[in-house]
Amino acid sequence: MKNKFIFLMFLVLPGLVSAAGGGAHLDKANVDLTNKQSLQRGAKLFVNYCLSCHSAAYQRYNRMGRDIGLTEQQVIDNLMFASDKIGEQMTIAMSPENGASWFGAPPPDLTLVTRSRGSDWLYTYLRTFYLDDSRPFGVNNLVFPSVGMPHVLWGLQGWQKPVYKTVEHDGHEKQVIDHLELVEPGTLSADEYDRAMRDLVTFMTYMGEPVKLQRESLGIKVLLFLTLLLVITYLLKKEYWKDVH
Repeated sequence: MKNKFIFLMFLVLPGLVSAAGGGAHLDKANVDLTNKQSLQRGAKLFVNYCLSCHSAAYQRYNRMGRDIGLTEQQVIDNLMFASDKIGEQMTIAMSPENGASWFGAPPPDLTLVTRSRGSDWLYTYLRTFYLDDSRPFGVNNLVFPSVGMPHVLWGLQGWQKPVYKTVEHDGHEKQVIDHLELVEPGTLSADEYDRAMRDLVTFMTYMGEPVKLQRESLGIKVLLFLTLLLVITYLLKKEYWKDVH
């Protein structure tokens, strides 16, 4: 019975993951965790645009600085606006009560968002806000319908509006969003904004698992060791059993 349950879970979980994505097309983030410059640019975007409302309470400033190639003084001068000590966690001053009052729900901690949602989901989310007068903050999102968050990066991206097309569903015609069209440019071009969001997602992917590169490197070394051990063990077995008939 237990084995059957595990088998069913393997069948069901991919469907649950797909459902969590909302069915929207996800663009590839192409995250490169070895690119220290991208990580540093992403960290700057995160502390300037995200850290005022969202915490990253499972990350510490000094650990983050070491991992992305910054000195402690560089972190203090450029990335520490919400804390006083380099060893502190990346928390915010806003209380959960105030967050719920202002936004309808406390803004979630973002340390593990790429672990729960995926890097591609976050990359697409950050690029697909569009104007929607029916929403409290005047915006909606393609991959997170009825989003309760304002488009805090509008100054960089500008404002987009949806362009609709007519499709047939169950014998009825309905309007669906075909694509988004820029109606008011921001300070960055479309390509520049995409690169900036890739940097931001790269940094947030790093936050979700700071030891990922070390883990992968260690995994390769372990596999090589086990392969060498297998060869030695096989040769040893042949030597011991060569006279046994």
